Amino acid sequence: MNNSRRNFLKGAAVLAAASAIPGNLLAADNKLQRTVLQLYSVRDEMRADPKATLKRLAELGYRHVEHANYADRKFYGFTVKEFKAILNDNGLTMPSGHTTMARQDWDTSKNDFTDKWKQTVEDAAVIGQRFVISPSLSGAAMMVDEMKPYMDQFNKCGELCKKHGMKFGYHNHDFEFEQRVGGVLLFDFMLQNTDPALVAQQLDMGNMYMAGANAMDYIKKYPNRFELMHVKNMIKVGDENGKPKYESCQLDKGLLPLKQILKAARKTAGTSYFVIEQEEYQGLGQSESAGIDLQVMKKWGY
Repeated sequence: MNNSRRNFLKGAAVLAAASAIPGNLLAADNKLQRTVLQLYSVRDEMRADPKATLKRLAELGYRHVEHANYADRKFYGFTVKEFKAILNDNGLTMPSGHTTMARQDWDTSKNDFTDKWKQTVEDAAVIGQRFVISPSLSGAAMMVDEMKPYMDQFNKCGELCKKHGMKFGYHNHDFEFEQRVGGVLLFDFMLQNTDPALVAQQLDMGNMYMAGANAMDYIKKYPNRFELMHVKNMIKVGDENGKPKYESCQLDKGLLPLKQILKAARKTAGTSYFVIEQEEYQGLGQSESAGIDLQVMKKWGY
């Protein structure tokens, strides 16, 4: 067989394999791409009936979810084994989840993490997570001599998660773009004092917008640092204490240039997990809104 014929067949095989993969799994950088729903978007429905809600999300077309409820070694009141079975029954995976890592989760007397935090990481691995995301800086003061050890703890948690085949990460709100540590914006301080090989960042574009920060600026400033992104749009609903007041909305209805941000996320930020989150609904139901948002993302090619 001549080389041109061999190359032609090889190329055809690659194209056939690619065509068999759903479009939302192929990212511009050839990494797997996942569109995920943060379950806080349907928090009331999850509180009322987790099984029925997850079934409904699967019917709407979701294949991946991110939890926001883990306590006492249970997800939404279910043991790890029970909740994993519910996910499996609905064809769902849970690649990430939100559980706050406080400074108190590091035992200084033992120079190690507490058993409680080790169990948190173990349970995340068993259920199939790839990321353990802390959505808060619980108990952290904004002084360099206290924040630096906390960031060291972040790196150590990254090493712990790595042993379980996962990565530790942080999810921002708005205060990280308002408060400063040693004259540096808190979010910048966190990025500059954590090892990107150990600590992922989940950029919430809507939360930072409320503080006047721009996702595009941070994507350009810190390329390849945002492996996960909370996809959220915002509308202005008034003013409060002389400042604009915002709430989240349907993805294609708000003020943020989402398509531009998402394109930069693929190309520059290193993002492969696009996590839909909507916290207010403008009169629609929670799962109804989640379904609309998924269709918007699909229309945009995610």
